[in-house]
Amino acid sequence: MSNIFDLFKKIEKQADTTPVSFIIAGLGNPGQQYQKTRHNVGFVAVDFIAAKLGVKIDRAKFHSLTAEAKLGEVRVLLMKPETYMNNSGVAIGEAASFYKIPPERVLILHDEISFEPGMMRIRRKGSAGGHNGLKSIIAHLASEEFPRVKIGVGKKPTPEYDLADWVLGKLPKEHSDLIDARLGDIYSAASLIAGGDIDEAMQRYSK
Repeated sequence: MSNIFDLFKKIEKQADTTPVSFIIAGLGNPGQQYQKTRHNVGFVAVDFIAAKLGVKIDRAKFHSLTAEAKLGEVRVLLMKPETYMNNSGVAIGEAASFYKIPPERVLILHDEISFEPGMMRIRRKGSAGGHNGLKSIIAHLASEEFPRVKIGVGKKPTPEYDLADWVLGKLPKEHSDLIDARLGDIYSAASLIAGGDIDEAMQRYSK
């Protein structure tokens, strides 16, 4: 009996012609050598959202791996840019232009080295704050007015520690576990933001 329900769901999904009206992009670097690094927590977060929605981010489009899904009443494009972190804006700008989606309907999930692991903050807009992925997105969207979820990965142990070495370093298991524990909150926050309720998302999850 469950197979019949699965078939109905599949048919319903295929028949859904609602246009994409929101983008959720997780930032990171493609390639196995970058898995489980601090810079790739955006990929981890968007993969979690995809799994919750029953889709896989595996369709090559817009210089990214992508998937379409229904998040609440909103049809979203989930993205993992394949352009490497510093050129993330190339992929996101192309997708936003194709679907005619304004910056305020583009949600970015990214690592934040000024927060402890597992800490998250939601921002409605803002500068790049030294993050090269955000810098590229701002340049290609020609706007800072896009929401983002900042995911803490921990501060450098000393000011002299090389930034590239830090963000491209592997997350220790205890830090990875703290981040994994917040993925449900990131999914819930993304649902609220896509539905137009960023204030509620900030009030509940920006802690």
